[in-house]
Amino acid sequence: MRIDLHTHSTASDGTDTPAELVRNAAAAGLDVVALTDHDTVAGHAEARAALPAGLTLVTGAELSCRLDGVSLHLLAYLFDPDEPELARERELVRDDRVPRARAMVGKLRELGVPITWEQVARIAGDGAVGRPHLATAMVELGVIGSVSDAFTAEWLANDGRAYVEKHELDPFDAIRLVKAAGGVAVFAHPLAVKRGTCVPESAIAELAAAGLDGIEVDHMDHDAVTRARLRSLAADLGLLTTGSSDYHGSRKTCLLGDCTTDPEIYGEITRRATGAFPVPGAGG
Repeated sequence: MRIDLHTHSTASDGTDTPAELVRNAAAAGLDVVALTDHDTVAGHAEARAALPAGLTLVTGAELSCRLDGVSLHLLAYLFDPDEPELARERELVRDDRVPRARAMVGKLRELGVPITWEQVARIAGDGAVGRPHLATAMVELGVIGSVSDAFTAEWLANDGRAYVEKHELDPFDAIRLVKAAGGVAVFAHPLAVKRGTCVPESAIAELAAAGLDGIEVDHMDHDAVTRARLRSLAADLGLLTTGSSDYHGSRKTCLLGDCTTDPEIYGEITRRATGAFPVPGAGG
């Protein structure tokens, strides 16, 4: 089985529609794909309707969190999307995305980038607007060569000159909410240092004690040494280890299935979940 548990569609900052994403996942030879758009479940229905035979969909979301001033992401799998408290928190995060993006446009213009809100809004479409949309606009303008070039201290990284904070969940609250909604919580790319400051390993231990289920180990932003370090940490803390592409369509260079999750780990995730269940494809 080939299992990719971290992807994004146009419901947030990917370039594939949810229907295109599941079709592309099947074409890439995946058996299981998780749709984990940022702070939203808006793409799930379309992905379900288009799900090809032979592909299983895991519903999820990537929740925006902040701990001691450091931004981090929590992958939430197979939770009840209608659980009111978690739904309310997702809405608060989404509602803050537009004013935050507008503020970053303002900062970029102050730095000499001729970007406009209208350009960013066109790129984002109906998706949850975020930094990748601003980065795409900067590529269009010829300011940078690729979307990843924007995620530096010069521009939009967590400590970057044009970065603006947004409403984010406390990760301890996020874990509690995901678990209360019957979901499974996995810390996304916890040591992706190229994105900015990461939380210390002591914080990961505290999150594990609070109910964190796992950490994403095999990820394009983790080198071999980092992956080995995370596997050791996971073993010490009793955490599951996952692997995922973090696919964003053409917005990033990673491809579906670039990193995958062991079938036994996937099985354990599905066993722990009670809020929702994987959706088997029926040839939609």
